[in-house]
Amino acid sequence: MGISNAKFESSLCGKYGTTSDDMYNIFLSFILGASRICELNDKFTKNLHDFCAQLESITSSMPLIRTLTGLEEARNNYKGNRCGLVPTMGALHLGHLALIEKALAENEVVWVSIFVNPTQFNNLNDLENYPKSLNADVDAIHSIHPKINIFAPTVLEMYPQKIEANSHIFYGLETVMEGADRPGHFEGVITIVSKLFDVVKPDCAYFGEKDFQQLLIIKNWTKTNRPSTKIIACPIVREANGLAMSSRNNLLSKEARQEAGFIFKTLNYCVQKLRTSTEILAEIKRVFASHPSFTLHYAICVDEDSLQEVSQIDPYKNQRLFIAASVEGVRLIDNIALK
Repeated sequence: MGISNAKFESSLCGKYGTTSDDMYNIFLSFILGASRICELNDKFTKNLHDFCAQLESITSSMPLIRTLTGLEEARNNYKGNRCGLVPTMGALHLGHLALIEKALAENEVVWVSIFVNPTQFNNLNDLENYPKSLNADVDAIHSIHPKINIFAPTVLEMYPQKIEANSHIFYGLETVMEGADRPGHFEGVITIVSKLFDVVKPDCAYFGEKDFQQLLIIKNWTKTNRPSTKIIACPIVREANGLAMSSRNNLLSKEARQEAGFIFKTLNYCVQKLRTSTEILAEIKRVFASHPSFTLHYAICVDEDSLQEVSQIDPYKNQRLFIAASVEGVRLIDNIALK
């Protein structure tokens, strides 16, 4: 009785929209139950054991954990090893993979979480439409390294009683930009980050600079609440036309996705040619007027540490230009250092 790993995964996992880890548990339970009912001859029993060994070899080479208990048990096997965590909401792109590769280069053990966190969405349609591709994500992660650990829980696993965010104090960092447009967003972000940090106990956690406001809030929160974890900021990864990579880009039409490259081109021009926030904002509004299908939500020059708006650009200070826009119902954010 023989079956290849590739054939097993394509014929079973692909057909039923599940993972080899799930299929292994289902088949093993079925087989063990059958073996108790039937009197199996030695040859058939050996074939069953061989089949289970093949299933075990597949799942052992592709660690995928679904429960907090399973994660705790797996994490305990790595005590004393330097551990890196890359929290994601799935629908992975090259930006995510860059985070994972950096984590792998700097740590002995790497965990990647895949969880679309409902408490950081204040728009039900946005939550329902958020792209999901667990099987492809698992393949992408293990193309980097087959022993990277993946935690992909259900909503019920992470919020067993009530789906709600905890209250946190962010000292005003949550009241501007994304926080102003998406009330409660950062409470949801920190709620899930706190849960992940509690169970993974990472030495380092990796976040992209595209979500710079989120990055700053997580950094500040971690200093007070999880001082043993170091937050690593990673540069924005861009598509060929300059558009900041985002899972939401997959929701755009080909035409809108290509046109959206003007956003980064505009940011770049502003940094290179303009010296006051008044000039920058006027230029951004002028450019957006020539792209009528795009809605500009905000454009603002701020101090990187306080997120307070600045009027004069000082290349010797840490200042940054932020922008948020939408097209075809998809929100796009980007930022660039003002240096």
